[in-house]
Amino acid sequence: MANINIRRDVTDPFYRYKMERLQSKIEGKGNGIKTVIVNLSSVAQSLARPPSYVIKYFGFELGAQTNTNPADDRWIINGAHDAAKLQEYLDGFISKFVLCKKCKNPETDVNVKDGHIVLDCKACGQRSDVDLRLKLSGFILKMQPKKGKKDKSTKKAERAARKKAEANGVEEDSQNGGSPGDSDSNQADDGGEVELEAGSDDELTRRIKEEAKEIEVEDAKEVEWTVDVSEAAVQARAKELPDDLKRALVVGDDDEEGANGEASSYDVFGKWVEDSAKEKGGIDKLDNVDIYLKAKELGIESKHRTLTVLAMTLFNENILKQIEGRSGMLKKMISSERHEKAFLGGLERFVGQDKPELIPQISGILLKIYENDVVSEEVLKAWGSKASKKYVDIKTSKAVRKSAEKFMEWLNTAESDEEEEEESDDE
Repeated sequence: MANINIRRDVTDPFYRYKMERLQSKIEGKGNGIKTVIVNLSSVAQSLARPPSYVIKYFGFELGAQTNTNPADDRWIINGAHDAAKLQEYLDGFISKFVLCKKCKNPETDVNVKDGHIVLDCKACGQRSDVDLRLKLSGFILKMQPKKGKKDKSTKKAERAARKKAEANGVEEDSQNGGSPGDSDSNQADDGGEVELEAGSDDELTRRIKEEAKEIEVEDAKEVEWTVDVSEAAVQARAKELPDDLKRALVVGDDDEEGANGEASSYDVFGKWVEDSAKEKGGIDKLDNVDIYLKAKELGIESKHRTLTVLAMTLFNENILKQIEGRSGMLKKMISSERHEKAFLGGLERFVGQDKPELIPQISGILLKIYENDVVSEEVLKAWGSKASKKYVDIKTSKAVRKSAEKFMEWLNTAESDEEEEEESDDE
């Protein structure tokens, strides 16, 4: 069976990192049709990853059911899927879960510690984090054995890959005779970067970083922003805001700008989100990167009250479908429990006051927030334990928490089940 380069953007025939080309066959017909990947174990072994990681990644990308622990080494994806298309998805897996973020070599081990997934590169020594927002990251964390031990399939895959690499001379110094594919002359036209999927979390991160750099450069040169954020200008604009928006957005501590009824950058930010959404034909058409950069322009991208404003302006009656798409940006801006509480406060005001018809859906909304790791379990439990009049009147706050009881009960039950499972394992 013909081997191909693990990094298919490297065309050098002497590139030392090889794998078999994916081979698949389609079986069955009608509703029972399925795709069997014949050589998945071999391919996964070349990548030093368990086959279950690869098949699960395919399942997430294709929205199809897969088997992650077959006894007969028959790795199956429901539905008919072309081998060439699967090979393209495998490129995405390799980019996110195999390649070193620095030298782009696939000579990495996966280490899971304290809820983080780290790629430890044996070629250059770089240790880089895997994006925890990716769906497969959740699967990896869930499947990881307790106490940091690697499962047998992971150990077997890494051991086999190291032996194969050593046979090809990987032990050589990467600077003195490293892989031909490592040199600039053999990189793809984009500098060796594996292409990111449009709209993915990785792409969002890249765009934010690049465009944020432009903002910082302009700021260093004292370029005047198109929006004047001086105190006088902000107050002048705030006078033009509707009274309802002023009341809605001026919520916070007395020691911050905008408290005690004064105008603030938060008012400008909230108004900008609403106006931009109208101009573009709906809040769903407002890009995450644009929102983040606007907050940065106003100097409030790291402030906790910004999360309150976002919770109140970022969603509409379709909030259940919108949370996942906004979660990446929200997690970039949430850096403490204070940020999480501010977001829940804004959400409580949005649901309880602006969209009371959504109160019956609050359990589902909180579940989406929890599943997408926007707010931690501890903060959610504390929020659900007692009503507060900080963001809405006490009657509305009690009504919102009353509707959230189903979610809070599930959250407590899930924790109890997990504790019982851990106790039984210890015994």
